[in-house]
Amino acid sequence: MSEHLHFSLSLHHALAPAGDRGFCWSPYSVASALGLAAAAAGGDTRRELAAALRLREDDDLAGLLETLDGAARLGHSERDDGPELAVANTLWTHEDLPVEESYLKTLADWPGNVVRHAPFRADPDRARRTINADVAETTRHLIPELLPEGTVDAETVAALVNALYLKVSWAEAFTEDNTGPQPFDSPSGRREVPTMRAERRSGYAHQDGWQIATVPAAGGVEAVVLLPDDDLTTAEPQLTPRRLEQLLAARSPRKLDLWLPKFEATGEAELERSLSTLGVERMFTPAADFTPLTSEPLKVSSVMHQSVLRIDEAGLEGAAATAVMMRLTSVDTTEPRTVRIDRPFLFLVRHRDTGALYFVARVVDPS
Repeated sequence: MSEHLHFSLSLHHALAPAGDRGFCWSPYSVASALGLAAAAAGGDTRRELAAALRLREDDDLAGLLETLDGAARLGHSERDDGPELAVANTLWTHEDLPVEESYLKTLADWPGNVVRHAPFRADPDRARRTINADVAETTRHLIPELLPEGTVDAETVAALVNALYLKVSWAEAFTEDNTGPQPFDSPSGRREVPTMRAERRSGYAHQDGWQIATVPAAGGVEAVVLLPDDDLTTAEPQLTPRRLEQLLAARSPRKLDLWLPKFEATGEAELERSLSTLGVERMFTPAADFTPLTSEPLKVSSVMHQSVLRIDEAGLEGAAATAVMMRLTSVDTTEPRTVRIDRPFLFLVRHRDTGALYFVARVVDPS
């Protein structure tokens, strides 16, 4: 959990807009898509992704997969109102793209895994609409268009897409009769907002400049509210993974009179610049290594993300999706260049990743 928490806060600080603007994103969805990309990558491309995901070892995705798979399985009890969770991890490919069998076996371990074809080369916009429709179905249409126009073109040949939908009720619902307008000091000034209120016993701590309160939900889900003593724009950048771990560990049950605003938060971003601050650069260049996925030379053209979260008296509903779009590093539309080996030549046999030469031969009289 600490590795995922470290990744989540590190990318949050790089991704979130200025502190006076609301924003929402899904570390689960982004980590899933990047994990799929890391499994498809080799060499330095994989090492950069592994480092960004804060994996303990460069090539060890087992811990991340265990976290993601465990979170994809909600608990149930007779008191639950049917918690709903949908996770899809999809490899979309052009039908002629050769995909390594070993990668397909790796993908089979991921929750909600599926492989589908899309007409990337023949009809790029139809491919875009097909992926968007699939994401919309998984997210219950909370995310109707993950990929805007122009994100898929004739050079796009593959996409790794995660989609997530979560809807759970509170373990103890708020009463609508107790919801009413209450003052809220927003960056634009004080205003009245619909605020839920309930007295209940729950996890709470107040230390290191933060109050932390837990709102349990069905299926083993919980909401955690973090309220800084100082202004959020000042306190948020100072919230480190270690400090957050300490706050979570400090919670203890106590009776709370909780006043929680109802809200809807959304977020939309292209992640290349934010990921570069975490050291992920090679996969966006022609030097990218995706040979564990395919023998074709690929690079990532964009990483698109959207998220939405809604909170009310009954519970919470959220959806997110992340797409890692992949294209050929070059498309040669010129006539083939004839290379006729008809005179003495040198011949090298080498290891592609390390550059080690197995053989060097001078051929002057082949027989």
